Amino acid sequence: MHALDILGDPVRRRILELLAEGERSAGEIGEQVQREFGISQPAVSQHLRVLRESGFATVRPEGARRLYAIAPEPLENAAAWFDPFRRFWQPRLDALGTELARGRRTRRLAEQDTAGDTPHLDTDETDTTEPQED
Repeated sequence: MHALDILGDPVRRRILELLAEGERSAGEIGEQVQREFGISQPAVSQHLRVLRESGFATVRPEGARRLYAIAPEPLENAAAWFDPFRRFWQPRLDALGTELARGRRTRRLAEQDTAGDTPHLDTDETDTTEPQED
C-alpha cells in the first residue's frame, strides 16, 4: 500500500497526529477517535492494524495494555515523495512568511507608538539623534 493511501484516510491521519504527541495506549487512541469520528472500537482497531502493518506505527505490550508510537521512517519517505512538487508551493509559503513577519513588525511598531515607547527606526527613515542617558 502506498503511503498516500495510508495518509489519505482522515481517521488514520488523526491517529498519527495523536501519536506525534507521544506514545499512547490503544484505549486512549480509541476513546479519542471514537469521540471525534463516531466510529466503533473495532473500526479504530482496524485503522491501528493498518498503521502497524504498513510500518507507520509500532506497538509494544506493557502489561495488559498495547502502547502505540509513531514510526518516523515511512513519514520521511512520504515527505521525500513530495520533494519534486515542493517548487509549486514553497515560494508562496516563503512569501507568506515574509508578509506575516512584516505584519507582526507593523503591529509591534504601532503598539510602541500608541504606548509612547521609545522611537523606532523605519527602513525609510534614519534617526540621527544621540541616545539619551537616564
